[in-house]
Amino acid sequence: MPEEFKKAKRKRGIYLLPNLFTTAALFSGFYAVLAAMNGQFEQASLAIFVAMVLDGMDGRVARLTNTQTAFGAEYDSLSDMVAFGLAPSLVVYVWSIGSLGKLGWLAAFVYTAGAALRLARFNTQIGVADKRFFQGLPSPAAAAVIAGSVWVATDYGVSGGDVSYLVCLLTGVTGLLMVSNFRYNSFKEVNFKGKVPFFSIVVIMLVFAVIVVQPHVVLFILFLTYAFSGPVLTLLHLRRRRLIRHPGLADEEASAAEMRGNAGVETPKRPDSSR
Repeated sequence: MPEEFKKAKRKRGIYLLPNLFTTAALFSGFYAVLAAMNGQFEQASLAIFVAMVLDGMDGRVARLTNTQTAFGAEYDSLSDMVAFGLAPSLVVYVWSIGSLGKLGWLAAFVYTAGAALRLARFNTQIGVADKRFFQGLPSPAAAAVIAGSVWVATDYGVSGGDVSYLVCLLTGVTGLLMVSNFRYNSFKEVNFKGKVPFFSIVVIMLVFAVIVVQPHVVLFILFLTYAFSGPVLTLLHLRRRRLIRHPGLADEEASAAEMRGNAGVETPKRPDSSR
């Protein structure tokens, strides 16, 4: 058998190790849907978080083992669509917003469509966009917001029907954040190999301890904060660019703030000299 034919035959295969993690993430999303259909909403939410962990590992394993392929990238996107696009919307629909009728399935569809568009945009921006930031809320973080809300409410005995309108709003807004132009920190510039102060290790240990005690509450608060950090970060970025283009605006804003402060202070009255 010619050597060229052997090489071509080897190239037609796929790398097993990274795709095992991708398949496991896909299975976790599939299991989340099955668990929700059986009324096991805590297990469904937990399965989505497990899919997040597995999704974060497959890419790193591929880079460490130098097994990155176009097939793996496409397979990962399809897995993400199931685990972070379909599964969260179906879980939250069965648990809560299904009782709202058309409004409920509309919110669920907005979320699902937002996840699909977010993944498609991410694939087209690979190698072009600034790696320090994401454009739009990442689909795993959006899934964590939805799954976290279901997990927290279920754990505290809150019925999905009692908070259906609030959950519907959260689902729709989360879906829109995924297709927004808000900037989200990717944390890819964080150097885990460099030295850090000892206090940082203490803080990390405390965070892990809190997560172990109340994992659902802490994770929900963290990802909800991250979801709404995008609009704040974008506004700060736009304000910084505006000040760079017009340096005099900073002095004008400072003067206006000082004038407002002085206006709030009453001028002391002089004593009446006629007395």
